[in-house]
Parts: sequence; structure tokens; C-alpha cells
Amino acid sequence: MSLENLYREVILDHYRHPRRRGTLEGDGVTVVDLKNPSCGDHVTLYVRQEGDRLAEVRFKGEGCSISMSSASMMSSQVEGLTTEEAAGLVAVFLRLVQGEAIGEAWEEKLGDAVALRGVSQFPVRVKCATLAWKALEQALARGSGVRPSR
Repeated sequence: MSLENLYREVILDHYRHPRRRGTLEGDGVTVVDLKNPSCGDHVTLYVRQEGDRLAEVRFKGEGCSISMSSASMMSSQVEGLTTEEAAGLVAVFLRLVQGEAIGEAWEEKLGDAVALRGVSQFPVRVKCATLAWKALEQALARGSGVRPSR
């Protein structure tokens, strides 16, 4: 199996069997709701922080296989990280899908999300791949316990 086919299988697996799909409620939950108006993808991210750690990360949404698998990958990789570690991972992922080399150490930290590196060849799909990561970036900026007005 080629690396490209393996990546395709990883993406489809996360799409068909999303990890950490669901919602969170209660004190200390930050909720970020983002839409990609160009294609209709929609993700709502729920983050519960305990101190400087992301204790729980969940998402719900609708969209293409790229956006939903990316949300699954992101939530799996960042749960348990510190806010600083998560912010670093977001920055590196955004570089990866822009086609930049990130190095083996970062590839390991990104885990399955490395499978999305190929979207850099399709600029219109970059927005799909980054939607959940941008939601996390906003959640980190808002901090724990801040619930956005809708």
C-alpha cells in the first residue's frame, strides 16, 4: 500500500469512526462554533480546561470527510496537553497544510493529522482541514469558562 493510500485510509477511518465526537456541558467549558461559508462545513468545539490542561475536547458538526476527520484527529491529539502545547500543535498543523516541512518530531506529535498534509495541493480544501484547528485556536484565546454569545 502506498503512503498516499494509507493516508486516505486514515482520513476515511476518522470520518467513519470519529473520535471524541459529542458535547460537553457545565462550568469551565469553552464553546466555539465555526462555519466555512464557502462549502458549508460547520464545527462546534467544546473544551474543558483544568488549570492549564485541556482535560476534555469534544466536537460536533457536519461537513466533508476532510473537515470532520480533521476535527476527530485534532481532538484526539490535543486532549491532555497544556494550552501552550496545544497552541504549538495548532501552529505546526497550519504550517503542514500550507505545504511547509515540519520535521519528524512534530509529525509524531501530530499523529494521524499528518495524513492531511496532502491538502496543501488543493488550496480550497485547506479551509476544510483547518476549521476545527481554528476553532481550537479561538478556544485557547478565550480561555476556560468563557461561553460565547450566540
